[in-house]
Amino acid sequence: MERIGKTIVLIGVIILVVGLIVWFLGDKLRFLGHLPGDIKIERENYRIYIPVTTMILVSVVLTLILWVIQRFVR
Repeated sequence: MERIGKTIVLIGVIILVVGLIVWFLGDKLRFLGHLPGDIKIERENYRIYIPVTTMILVSVVLTLILWVIQRFVR
């Protein structure tokens, strides 16, 4: 049970840090969603937006962060 508690607290800290980053650096992160490779289709009746490159970038960053955290938790 102690390990579950630590994991929940760690997840909460991560969410807090990400929230603070978005709050304070939100205007500097506007390039996210507008990277080359993000698909945007606009027609009269609909819009389709698929941020492929942004999703890959976010995934790589989160994987690296979680990997570093995992190394320190063990």
